[in-house]
Amino acid sequence: MDYQSEYMSKRCTPQQAVQLIRDGDWVDYTQGITFPQLLDEALAERTGELADVKIRCMFCLKRPQILEKDPHSVSFTYHTWHSSQIDRRDVNEGRAYFAPIQYSHLAEYYRRGMAPVDVVMMTVSPMDRHGNFSFACNPSATQGALDAADRIIVEVNPNLPEVYGLGGDFIHISDIDAIVESDVPVLTAPNPPVQEIDKKIAAWLLPYLKDGMTLQIGVGGIPNALGMLIADSDLKDLGMHTEYLSDGCLKLYEAGKITNRRKELLPGKGVYGTCAGSTELYDFVDHNRALLSAPIEYVNHVDQIRQLNQFVSINGCLAVDLYGQVCSESAGLRHISGSGGQVDFISGAFWSPHGQAFLTMPSTYTDRQGIVHSRIQPFFSHGDIVTTVRAIAPCIVTEYGIAELEGRTAWQRAEALIAIAHPDFRESLIRAAEAQHIWRASNKR
Repeated sequence: MDYQSEYMSKRCTPQQAVQLIRDGDWVDYTQGITFPQLLDEALAERTGELADVKIRCMFCLKRPQILEKDPHSVSFTYHTWHSSQIDRRDVNEGRAYFAPIQYSHLAEYYRRGMAPVDVVMMTVSPMDRHGNFSFACNPSATQGALDAADRIIVEVNPNLPEVYGLGGDFIHISDIDAIVESDVPVLTAPNPPVQEIDKKIAAWLLPYLKDGMTLQIGVGGIPNALGMLIADSDLKDLGMHTEYLSDGCLKLYEAGKITNRRKELLPGKGVYGTCAGSTELYDFVDHNRALLSAPIEYVNHVDQIRQLNQFVSINGCLAVDLYGQVCSESAGLRHISGSGGQVDFISGAFWSPHGQAFLTMPSTYTDRQGIVHSRIQPFFSHGDIVTTVRAIAPCIVTEYGIAELEGRTAWQRAEALIAIAHPDFRESLIRAAEAQHIWRASNKR
């Protein structure tokens, strides 16, 4: 097949490519490093010309130009499946809208028409000799969107890493409507600095970690702190099965801690569903046969996770109430992020024969007026979004210890959570538990 001739026939400028977008369309920008930078700029130039075009993205690493050029949503309405720090302000100020999802279900939302999509615009790696373009390190739910889309526009960028995938990781030129060439730098994700409190929280987790376990860790200061502790520990032959490959995992590879030798599922391969971080991380994943990208519907599915004998999931949260309900998406009514795969991995860890899940957070936060608040609350009443329901709440970790919640009664949960609250708030939490009738007279004070 003469794929190069087909490539040339579909090649066009960004301005020409976005002429495929019509009034009323739903346009998907995919997520992370496959965000289509030149196409977004060209589409933004059509502000005032188009009407009621809905844009979706996920974990955006660059503020879309359609928001910059169309701040009053004359032509475009922006949505996010999971907010990054960049998205957060727009959502909270009404310039963007959040769409709640169960991450492992997202590809099916597209395929079943629950999330309509007319056009997908995404960045891909250059075409190989067989006419295929790689999704770089972002299979995520991309294939589901492509399966449902009517028109597909790709932005080809040689700076993206080329990776090996389990499926749902490439598109053939025959399925593409327009091709735009780009050479812009790959978008990177900030690597949060490690704070002293992160180190204290991570230290509580270390005794639970064993040789040969398979890890799923989120992103942030606590995973980075844990990575530093593991790198300096005697742990060995760890595995990786994670939705999000970050610089925290890179540290463990560099320290020789992750080998994937003892994994029961795809031994020898570190499995991930999406990747964002530093340029060093992208260099690491590029043409690395020890890594395998896979769709989120595979990575996060309990049927895969349960095959891993010692699966340990470590993610963050924002607040917990005394019943064990977990908020990981908002601070009251202020939107922060999204549910991601938290529930997927809690369920998967439960069914892993020797698995365990942890949710981590500092015990307090300080508001803009300088007032300190407890993240362990009597009950949620100020708009906090419940991400993990109390029935499946796992271990909660603060700088004061670990509260094991699975299988515990209401009074046992209250006692365990108050024990890891900041000392300044424990008495008031006990009084609240008493008023809520979830405190026994014999409970420890």
